[in-house]
Amino acid sequence: MKLFSCLSLRQWLTLPYIALVLGVAVLIGALSYRTGSQTVDTIANHLLLETVARIGQAVDRHVVGSAAVLEAAFPNGMAAPDSIDADLPALRTRFWIATSLHIDPNNYVYYGTQRGQFFGLWRFNLEDAELRVKFQVDQPRQRSRFSGINGTPTAPTFEQKMYEPRERPWYKSGENNLSHTWTSIYIDFSSAELVATRARRVLDSHGRFQGVVATDLSLKRLNDFVRKLSLSDHAVAFIIEPDGKLIASSRSPNTAIQADGSNARISVADSDNALQRVAYTQMQRFVAAGNKIEGAITQRFTGPNDEMVELALDRVRDAAGLDWVIVVAVPRSDFMQGVTANVQRTILIGVLGALAAVALGLSILGWVVRDIKRLTLAAQEVGEGRLEVPLEVFRNDEIGTLANTFRHMQHRLRTDMLTGLGNRDVMIRSITSRIEKARRTGDSMSFAVLFVDLNNFKLINDRFGHDAGDRVLMEIGNRLLKASRNCDRVARYAGDEFLLMINDIPSRRVAEQIRLHVEELLREPLQSVDLPSLAVDGQFSGSVGMAFYPDDGDNADELIKRSDHDMFERKRALRV
Repeated sequence: MKLFSCLSLRQWLTLPYIALVLGVAVLIGALSYRTGSQTVDTIANHLLLETVARIGQAVDRHVVGSAAVLEAAFPNGMAAPDSIDADLPALRTRFWIATSLHIDPNNYVYYGTQRGQFFGLWRFNLEDAELRVKFQVDQPRQRSRFSGINGTPTAPTFEQKMYEPRERPWYKSGENNLSHTWTSIYIDFSSAELVATRARRVLDSHGRFQGVVATDLSLKRLNDFVRKLSLSDHAVAFIIEPDGKLIASSRSPNTAIQADGSNARISVADSDNALQRVAYTQMQRFVAAGNKIEGAITQRFTGPNDEMVELALDRVRDAAGLDWVIVVAVPRSDFMQGVTANVQRTILIGVLGALAAVALGLSILGWVVRDIKRLTLAAQEVGEGRLEVPLEVFRNDEIGTLANTFRHMQHRLRTDMLTGLGNRDVMIRSITSRIEKARRTGDSMSFAVLFVDLNNFKLINDRFGHDAGDRVLMEIGNRLLKASRNCDRVARYAGDEFLLMINDIPSRRVAEQIRLHVEELLREPLQSVDLPSLAVDGQFSGSVGMAFYPDDGDNADELIKRSDHDMFERKRALRV
């Protein structure tokens, strides 16, 4: 009481006010932190699922061509010859075509027979190749080089070591399986990179086993893709086999040099990255508890130094026995850095503002909470897949920085970073939204989906490099965008493929005229590269397929597939 009696009137009026101000400031900080934490939860979950989906798509693109390569080498139902020397020209032609389909990474296709014969074709590039042939069991394998599909082989050279195809793992794996099968992943001797082999048994005209055809798949490009993923400062992404052997990782190598100088595969449990190890341990616990990884899942666990970690898991399988697990782990602090700093500054601003005037303090409180609430609602919309929801927060402080970062994230999620066009997901949502609008409002105006695939684009990449290829893609994207109306949509679908949604078309005839116009547009000379120097008479164009709504489908997937099929048929007609 004596202490209180010593206080002046000014102090009596000031101290409670300061206490109130500090309480309000702390409350603002707590609300900001809670709201920011909820926002982080939504964004983190969405970004984790987006990342594992991107890795899964990369795996699918990388391995899907192997089946087509084997089919081209030995089409299903084609009887194997009794002896490879009796069918050598046909084998050479088919294997040249097979290695042309996906020369990177499937540049080597080979065939071994139960009689011990062997035929293989290795492509160095688009023009140069090497034949590897063994006619007799007791003779070594011979090699000869040639250029072009009909080039004359050089004089053969013979290998010193006797090669027995029937003892190779790929042969035994194909012999013991009735359909396509993958061998175990192994380290290639010459490149020291991880390689998997896809094999399939081949039958004679009586349906009896005759031999095995196989193709090698280098996993280097897949590892490079994972390494270049745009993750946070401490995040890790990796692909493993169920037994824990690393296939690709953003933070560590997948092989190690042993004491004897040989290379050996690394288990993720032996990784030098602590977060990678604990993420794998958490995955093992998840599976040991009786859970199955059937699709993309997310969870949270305590990592190194008692730090919370956001984890995403997915599994990639195919009919040939491929079984890989995708893991992405991000420390929660990586997501919370901006939120924590923002809360600290919010408290300071609240204290200083409230000290200046109660009204100003209350105004700041409403201003801060209102914009954070908008940011939270926008994050929730993004978490539910609605990427184009507008965020009406325009500020120059930390919340504005967070809002700008959020808008940038929205832009990246719906934009192809190379061409600046919309990406595949945005186009699918646009088509779906247009169909839903037509059903909801009874809109009778039709629209068309055009599927554009560039012809001879691979030659540009091979001749001028991928930088030139990127410039061509940007030029084509800009050309398509300028030729479209404001109500139309243009997106890059994948690689050298584009999609256009042409709205409000009265008839299929008009849609066909537009399709022809787009083809004419693609035949215009390129400005990005010196096209006449290519060995295709300077011809560069695109094949354009079309699907018309509602005649050709009533959903986005069906319309895209129909337009893709139409494009393929037109491209094939040009080759005939």
